[in-house]
Parts: sequence; C-alpha cells; structure tokens
Amino acid sequence: MTTVDAAVLTGLNAANAPCADSSDDVLGRLTGARLVPVATVEEVAHAEPLARALVAGGLPCVEVTMRTPAAEGVLARMAEDPNLLVGAGTVVRPEQVERVVRAGARFVVTPGFSSAVVAACREVGVPVIPGVATATEVIMGLDAGLDVLKFFPAEAAGGVKALAALSAPFAGTRFIPTGGISLDNTGSYLEHPAVIAVGGSWMVAPSLLSTGDFAGIEQRTREAVLRVASLTSADESRGA
Repeated sequence: MTTVDAAVLTGLNAANAPCADSSDDVLGRLTGARLVPVATVEEVAHAEPLARALVAGGLPCVEVTMRTPAAEGVLARMAEDPNLLVGAGTVVRPEQVERVVRAGARFVVTPGFSSAVVAACREVGVPVIPGVATATEVIMGLDAGLDVLKFFPAEAAGGVKALAALSAPFAGTRFIPTGGISLDNTGSYLEHPAVIAVGGSWMVAPSLLSTGDFAGIEQRTREAVLRVASLTSADESRGA
C-alpha cells in the first residue's frame, strides 16, 4: 500500500500521533483528522487489513459500530495497531461500555442520548460522544458536562441548515455530524464553525468490506483526506 503525500498530511499526522487517553487528547485527534470513518465490519479477519488501509490512506482513526456479532473482536484487533485511534459506535446500553473499553475502545459514540451510557463512560474514564437531534437533547448533553455531541442522523434531520439552527443557541457546543454524509457534502458541514469533524461510512462502505477491497478503501480514504486538506487550504487562504 502507498501512503498519502507526506507534505499534504504533515499537520494531520501530527494531530493524530499516539497519545494518552484523556478526553481532550482524543477529541483533539478527531478535530485534527476532521473525518471519522464509521465501519460496520462482519468479519474479524477484515480488522487488520482495514486498519492498514485507513492508516495508509492517511486517516488513523475509526469508529467501529457494535452492530455485528464480530464487532468486539474487530475492535480489539484494530486497537492493537498503535497508529490507529479506535472508538466504539452504536453503544446503546451501559453494560456495553466496559466490554468495548476492555476490547480497546478509546472513545464511545452513541446514536442517541442515554444518561446511563454517559454515566458508565464517566465511571471508566472514556470520552463519550452521544447522538443528538433536538435542542432538548443538546441541553441534556450540556447538563452532563459535555460540549462535543454527535448530530445524528445529519441528513435525515435536515442537513446543514438544521445543524446551523440547532447550534445557534448553544455557543461553545461542538458537533460531529454523522448520517448520510458523503464525499460530495462533507465540505458543507466542515465549513460550519461548530463542526469539528464529520463521520461517514463511504470510505469503508459495506460493499468494499464484503469483497475485501481494501485497496478501494485506501483510495477512498486518501481522496477524503485530500478533499479536507484542500478545504483547509482554501480557508487559510481566505483568512490570510
């Protein structure tokens, strides 16, 4: 596998260097990456080649969804890669938290807001990013002491316009929109000042995983990283 142009990715790789497990460190790495691949993996055997493909494509982070019988095994295998920041997604019950952390999850993502899941994450000291789609849920997150939330399902909930309206009353709250995001609409989300990163599955699409097309995953990952790099360069040029 090839690696992405080092000159383009210097800042990204520095932001994603291996680090301690504090919430600030983890969120800092996700902010540096600006992209979070959301992978639903059916086979443990796909874990290691998937990890290699993401790292080679220039994106050393992943959210492994707990939607398949193989999910915990996949998470554990991927977490063995010291270059990869691995989180657990679709965590919906508090009893899942200890299991995914034991498997190696460095952060937890939920599709909705669960005070029980948030409390369980606090108990074991793992950062949690709960899903929200309403102002009430954002306030629940703030009441729990969280300032980074997952806007989900982003496109179905109204897209960038809905996110802009939802974030307006909550200065200082940051979001990771996920759900229906693709290479084509990534930029419109990342341009919003409240967005620190976006989550998406197009880089690790089930069609690619089912056929073992890890070269295709690497290529899509590289394209996504370069798209974000170009957006960042454009923003810096406008601010100069």
